[in-house]
Amino acid sequence: MDAKELPARPNLEHYRKLANALRKAYESGDAASLKRIQDHYQQPLTANNIRELAQRGLNQWKNSKKAGGKLTLTEAQFLIARSHAFESWPKFKKHIEAVLRKSSPVSKFEATADAIIHGDIAGLKKFLRENPELIRARSTRVHQSTLLHYVAANGVEDFRQKTPKNIVEVTKILLKAGAEVDAENNPGGGTALGLVATSVHPARAGVQIALLETLLEACASPNGLQGGWNPLTAALANGRGEAAEYLAMRGARLDLEGAAGVGQLDAVKSFFHADGDLRANATRAQMEDGFMWACQYGRTSVVAFLLEKGFDVSTKRRCTGLHWAAYGGHADITKLLLARKARLDIEDESFGGTPLDWALHGWGDRPTDAHYEAVALLVAAGATVDPKLFLEENVRADRRMLAALRGEN
Repeated sequence: MDAKELPARPNLEHYRKLANALRKAYESGDAASLKRIQDHYQQPLTANNIRELAQRGLNQWKNSKKAGGKLTLTEAQFLIARSHAFESWPKFKKHIEAVLRKSSPVSKFEATADAIIHGDIAGLKKFLRENPELIRARSTRVHQSTLLHYVAANGVEDFRQKTPKNIVEVTKILLKAGAEVDAENNPGGGTALGLVATSVHPARAGVQIALLETLLEACASPNGLQGGWNPLTAALANGRGEAAEYLAMRGARLDLEGAAGVGQLDAVKSFFHADGDLRANATRAQMEDGFMWACQYGRTSVVAFLLEKGFDVSTKRRCTGLHWAAYGGHADITKLLLARKARLDIEDESFGGTPLDWALHGWGDRPTDAHYEAVALLVAAGATVDPKLFLEENVRADRRMLAALRGEN
């Protein structure tokens, strides 16, 4: 969650002046006010940028139709509060006042959250021993997370999205202290398990599976909360295929989308009648999303089965299956899709990239031998190669990629 970090001893008067500067920058582009707002957001902004930012924020958070040359001080204060992930200016003000009192519950919660993200075992135990009520406390920020949510490095303020190597030990301490394992953070948010399953930080730290195991051993639901979002399919949508596979292995409920994404072909088949029609417990949307995940995560047998059932390779869910297969360097799936005349010119909705663009992006992120083959297959099938690609430093430095792009493989 985007959130500006507060200093150790925040000054409320500073934020009052900042809100006034935001109002002036919005209305007149005053140079001094612009500079203060640029410093706050740590990026260069023009008066027009600030108007767009303010209008977007007010529309999103207050369902307002704000437009024009005036921004009230109340609205400016609201936007400053929201930049720090607080629901309103009064709640932001109350938080600052509480943080400045070391003995306040808010101050203690903030210190304990810091101990969690830094893996400070001694500090964490001390805080919980002296203040056992903290284990049920919630953040005063809009996400309303408990301390246990912070182990996920997800769904909380972004400056606290960090995963220390000893986060599993930290989690066990919180659970032993009485943390509610399936507590939900902000309405419509998630449990600690769901947030861990979708988080990149524990994955990069190499502890995501151990963290999921710890939560499951404490009886966390692998399916999330009733009526809430599904951790397994959410993990697939967030690039966390290994976490999705682990949840499936630990008994998470599989719909057609999830079964396809984790590569469980027998489960996928169970959602189809013998004539190829979907059964009543599966939807077209699940099949389409599942096909995309199967292409992304290299589930070749699932992709082949769905193609046999007549799946249209031109289907686009923000991008096509060929985009995902190319990005992952899954040459076998790329061949299957090209054999079905998958289009090479379809652009994704977010960046306007073709499957070849995605293949090169995937190669740049995490190069594998299969990426060279995928690029060669796309070029051989007629993908348009932008001459500017040959000027890019990483391409020029790689003879294999140059050969693939020139169709010399």
